[in-house]
Amino acid sequence: MLLRRRPSDGDLRAFIAAQAKLPFSYRDVGATRGQPPAGQAVDHNRVQLGYGRAAFERAEAALRGWQMFAMRGVELCWPNAPLEVGTTVAVLAQLGRVWSLNACRIVYVIDERAPTVRRGFAYGTLPEHAVRGEERFVVEWNEASDEVTYDLLAFSRPASLLLACARPLLRRAQRRFARASLAAMQRAVRP
Repeated sequence: MLLRRRPSDGDLRAFIAAQAKLPFSYRDVGATRGQPPAGQAVDHNRVQLGYGRAAFERAEAALRGWQMFAMRGVELCWPNAPLEVGTTVAVLAQLGRVWSLNACRIVYVIDERAPTVRRGFAYGTLPEHAVRGEERFVVEWNEASDEVTYDLLAFSRPASLLLACARPLLRRAQRRFARASLAAMQRAVRP
């Protein structure tokens, strides 16, 4: 949803409540657990955050606090939203003088302990989103190498014909978001 002004907190709460009642806007719900579906744009990005238990604990806390959205021009509504299946959030992005408001719902949560410790979740798009698809956010601690990483996987396609015509701009924005998300997690985990 494109807006000419930043919505009020009340408007954002009403938007999230309305979207929470709606179905996902794509068919392959949960597909980021395995192979993303064919015919979708796929982005897979990964960055090292540090080494050891302390770095992993900071990474996990950053993920729970939605710090991967701590970037200029992007606001998660709301950063205290619990990482639970069914939680609906909105991502508000400022694009010059226009605001883009996009709704997502958590599809699944990851809590694995072996052989690599993994924590994270995936959310899927709802009808009021610029794209249709899913995005997975995971922090990992490989105890054998002691390396801690942040892994971001997404698949999507434009939600409308207008956005399909502007696909190069949309893809550029998605790549910019991925780079900014990786950098935000690196900042959040720095000791």
